[in-house]
Amino acid sequence: MKLNLKKPLIVFDLETTGLDLVKDRIIQISYIKVFPDGKEKRGNRFVNPGMPIPPEVVELTHISNEDVQDKPTFKEQAKELAEEFKGCDFAGFNSNRFDIPMLAEEFERADVDFDFNKCRLIDAQSIYHTMERRNLAAAYKFYCGHKMEEDFTAHRADEDTEATYRVLQGQLDMYAPGVQEDPERTIENDMDALAEFSKMNDNVDFAGRIVWKDRIGRDGQPVIGDDGKPMRHTVFNFGKYKGQDVLEVLQRDPSYYDWMQRSDFTYNTKRVLTRIHLQGKNFK
Repeated sequence: MKLNLKKPLIVFDLETTGLDLVKDRIIQISYIKVFPDGKEKRGNRFVNPGMPIPPEVVELTHISNEDVQDKPTFKEQAKELAEEFKGCDFAGFNSNRFDIPMLAEEFERADVDFDFNKCRLIDAQSIYHTMERRNLAAAYKFYCGHKMEEDFTAHRADEDTEATYRVLQGQLDMYAPGVQEDPERTIENDMDALAEFSKMNDNVDFAGRIVWKDRIGRDGQPVIGDDGKPMRHTVFNFGKYKGQDVLEVLQRDPSYYDWMQRSDFTYNTKRVLTRIHLQGKNFK
């Protein structure tokens, strides 16, 4: 099914030196830029990570240190990528939990301001896990009717990007209104609806160190706002202050803010923390 787009959609996948958002780096980025008129533009870039690729990653991706040693670093490509991605929404497979946070972190390290908060973020894995609960290879077989290993080389970003694009199209075909009898198993061919389906729980930052929680009253029930919905506040989702209001913690223990800024948290987490901290100062 052709995607119903009002602005371009970047369907993408990354290969990286590992899964640590702070310490690891991108080694390959592949994308399909889908335009509202149906035109498609493909891009595939290898990236010099500035660090050795671990042997297990080389074995998994078949991308060696020699493959990337003469390639530009992400910082050298960042402005061009930001311009290419400007004004687009994003889609991937497990992208909201890993690829988007990693890409955002690389842009931060390159001092290139790219605000993903202005983008709709669509995760085909979230849709798939909600509907069927399996992985990309099973999703490809389920929605496309082929074995992924017969059509693609596993663990290459360009191959996985193609597979993800076909899975997303297959999902829209399978869950189109009128195809499924159960209304709860239908998805509109609309980027707002798909982004809502793909939301990352209640994360405030990409890494989930700070999350939204309902504000609870003295009666133990959620506090209801003027709009009739539960009032929400930001709380820490890790460490000794887990579950506690971020502003209250920072006011009670100002050194905690300084510690987080010095420690190995993602740039995105630190930026979100600073925004909350400044908002608290402005409301004093």
